[in-house]
Amino acid sequence: MNFINTYPLINPAKIQHQKQPMIKTLKIIALSTLMTMSMPLIAATNERTTLPRMPVVQSGTIERMPLFQSKFVQARHIDVWLPANYTPKKRYSVLYMHDGQMLYDASITWNKQAWHIDRAVSQLMEQGRLPDTIIVGVWNISALRHSEYFPEKALALITEPARSQFIEKGMDGTVLADRYLRFLVEELKPAIDQHYSTLPDREHTFIMGSSMGGLISLYAISEYPDVFGGAACLSTHWTGYFVANSVVPLALFNYVQLHLPDPAHHRIYMDRGTETLDALYAVPQPVVDQLILDKGYDHDHFMSRVFQGAKHTEIDWSGRLDLPLQFIMGEKIVQ
Repeated sequence: MNFINTYPLINPAKIQHQKQPMIKTLKIIALSTLMTMSMPLIAATNERTTLPRMPVVQSGTIERMPLFQSKFVQARHIDVWLPANYTPKKRYSVLYMHDGQMLYDASITWNKQAWHIDRAVSQLMEQGRLPDTIIVGVWNISALRHSEYFPEKALALITEPARSQFIEKGMDGTVLADRYLRFLVEELKPAIDQHYSTLPDREHTFIMGSSMGGLISLYAISEYPDVFGGAACLSTHWTGYFVANSVVPLALFNYVQLHLPDPAHHRIYMDRGTETLDALYAVPQPVVDQLILDKGYDHDHFMSRVFQGAKHTEIDWSGRLDLPLQFIMGEKIVQ
């Protein structure tokens, strides 16, 4: 079976047909041997489509797992970045990142911005400030982003009717974060560890995201402390809504206080800007910082920074990647 041309399609209207560039260093892989075809897709159809255009990167290569199948969540593309020196003879740390379609190539993103995470990791590796690393970019499903990224167990800490109102208005009536994490941990990570030359232990497995992606990254390290050794949470969206409120942040504060992993074996990085949506985080982020410190995290295991004038954009996040990457993944602690 030709999986590139006949894989089931989720949300066909969201996938645009684009001419694929002739780039020798980019290739598409379909890991049919890793996932059984009996595993069901959520809300799948039998329509056919071409793949979205592959990202172009300055160094290294991108390999795509097209519409990776899951029994927990809707299928989505996984874009794996391999460094230029990748070889099966070595073992690599793994950085899992959300919003995978926004990571590499601004020319194909909806807002023409990107993290350019490949550039940051390449440079730090070349300078000896980061271990050999591969990046696993997990695409979001736009309509389900808040549903998949908002920490599910925090919802139980919101009293009614506020909880139902938030689920309906802030999450479009769907709660999927626990299923999303099971997809990452039980399905995607085993596939990555089987196909690539990874260091699969906690000390070499990391997770990173921004905004709602910051929330789900903190949730991941809290719910699966034996899987993830570090989490980087940039411009974390503590308000849930797009306006200031107390209901959602209070629930998240309580979740952090109850479920944060032990500080001895984990590193957590957080930051915020001061402009646009990041201005909403001026009140809740210092509270979270104190809660984390109260749990016993010292400055070798927790860092929080404020970037004056920074906005809630991929351009701003890309400009400060060296700090979170080195803090959660580097062998030497960066202060």
